[in-house]
Amino acid sequence: MKDIQSIKQRFGIIGNYSGLNRAIDIAVQVAPTDLSVLITGESGTGKEVFPQVIHSYSTRKHGQYIAVNCGAIPEGTIDSELFGHEKGAFTGATESRKGYFEVADKGTIFLDEVAELPLSTQVRLLRVLETGEFIRVGSSKVQRTDVRVIAASNVDVAKAIEHNKFREDLFYRLNTVPIKIPPLRERGEDIFLLFRKFAVDFAEKYRMPSIRLSNEAKDLLLSYSWPGNVRQLKNITEQISIIESEREISYEVLHAYLPDYTGVKLPAVIKRDDDRSFSSEREILYKILFDMKSDMNDLKNLVLDLIKSGEIDMRLHENNSGIIRNLIRDTGRSDSVVTAEARDLSFAPHPGTNIQDTEEVVEESLSLADKEMEMIKKALEKYNGKRKLAAQELGISERTLYRKIKEYEI
Repeated sequence: MKDIQSIKQRFGIIGNYSGLNRAIDIAVQVAPTDLSVLITGESGTGKEVFPQVIHSYSTRKHGQYIAVNCGAIPEGTIDSELFGHEKGAFTGATESRKGYFEVADKGTIFLDEVAELPLSTQVRLLRVLETGEFIRVGSSKVQRTDVRVIAASNVDVAKAIEHNKFREDLFYRLNTVPIKIPPLRERGEDIFLLFRKFAVDFAEKYRMPSIRLSNEAKDLLLSYSWPGNVRQLKNITEQISIIESEREISYEVLHAYLPDYTGVKLPAVIKRDDDRSFSSEREILYKILFDMKSDMNDLKNLVLDLIKSGEIDMRLHENNSGIIRNLIRDTGRSDSVVTAEARDLSFAPHPGTNIQDTEEVVEESLSLADKEMEMIKKALEKYNGKRKLAAQELGISERTLYRKIKEYEI
């Protein structure tokens, strides 16, 4: 345990969680060997410290140590960065260049985010691990290197293998000794130690009093999930230190700085390229009007059924033929059916009601399909059948216009 404490002090590792101590212990034990190590853990857990521990306690500690972020190098240049290239190997290669594996000979190379490597690069990396051989880009000469490889990833490599994004043979070659770094939410009171360390460091750096937490704020700090792990805790500690004037941080203040990743998310609008998508606000309006018309038809059918069942006590007058016509038009029932239903009912005015002859008003057709067809015809006539211009006039896409023309047989 004494050795672990000295390692923590040397490399700035804070915490007493058993999983963290176990990871340090494995790193120290594997350091004197040349075995490949794969470090896994969520983003922000501090995986980059452990390759330094391994290198410092290995026989290669006097050799070169190079850390490479594989996810930050473009796919087109990753091979050149790792293995070097010859002059004229590609556009811009004005001179030969050594790669990291050549520079780190007799030393250690740390491949962070190794799962981001392209499959073609993974093949070259596997060859280096198995034979110690590599070839520069644009060369046919085989070169040798003696490098200790330590890799890290924050993704589930097993799932990456299932989706053909990572080579299984490379995984087993890298995973000779696995080290798993625990997430912050599992480390219990280590969270308080880290918070205090970040708060003190920031206060000393900017010469201000250090912040402290109330008891309720401590409970919140412990119960939070910390999806960003140690990196997120450090950022939030620094934010509170510089923004808040009060040095004692309450539950409410701390809660305002903790993003809620468990709340209800608003639905995202996703554009779909199919016949059911709406290409403009006008089509959305058409859809709303169509739904309203359907609701009105349902309501009229309901009223007619209530009249037939006798729940509405009225008698049909001989002069009310307009009602029959409206029912026929709006409900889609046949003339004989509606007329028979109407004659079986009794439309009678309430006592004292003064009945006057009224002029029948013929309503304009509100059929959405008819209106839409009429607008399309007018647009096509206006532009002499040029569908592209007609579609622009209507505010819809050409694809939608073609579908409408076919649908309405225009």
